[in-house]
Amino acid sequence: MKQYLLSVMQPQGEPPAPEVLAEIGRNLDTFHQELRAAGAWVFAGGLHAPSTATVVRSQDGEVLLTDGPYAEGKEYLGGLCIVKAPDLDAALDWGRKAARATTLPIEVRPFMGEAES
Repeated sequence: MKQYLLSVMQPQGEPPAPEVLAEIGRNLDTFHQELRAAGAWVFAGGLHAPSTATVVRSQDGEVLLTDGPYAEGKEYLGGLCIVKAPDLDAALDWGRKAARATTLPIEVRPFMGEAES
């Protein structure tokens, strides 16, 4: 099976109210349990805001560290989930379920170099 990255696209701005976040958390727990039961689970996790990032860059033989996100944007990577799926259609089904659970856009992308099975 191929592995796919489900990227959770988080908008900039204030987070939802605590009761909304609690429901999203419950929905994510259910989604993750479904992934595990189906044998599709590889990994999932949320990320802190881009302001907590450090960019490590090689330039002119030196390695430079800079604070903050690599790129500014209205949306950022807020979390990710890696799933195993037999094909893109199955991965897109997991993406749909992730979008319902998080209430956020989900980008579905295959990893390179894996054989289809």
